[in-house]
Amino acid sequence: MTSLHTKAYGEVIERLKKARINAGLTQVEVARKMKKPQSYVSKVENRQRRLDILEVRELANLYKVKLDDLI
Repeated sequence: MTSLHTKAYGEVIERLKKARINAGLTQVEVARKMKKPQSYVSKVENRQRRLDILEVRELANLYKVKLDDLI
């Protein structure tokens, strides 16, 4: 099993998705701010693409949440 499919990774992704929604941002808006295609955000939220810690930190900043709250 890859880390994409572990329970712990799924929990992080769910917290990220909730943080995005709570921030009032769409996947398209997040992608624009990150200068990435919308499919990037979709793949992350659907656990098709793994994030590294620097990407998680960037998302935390965009969503205005503490990194600790996500991981």
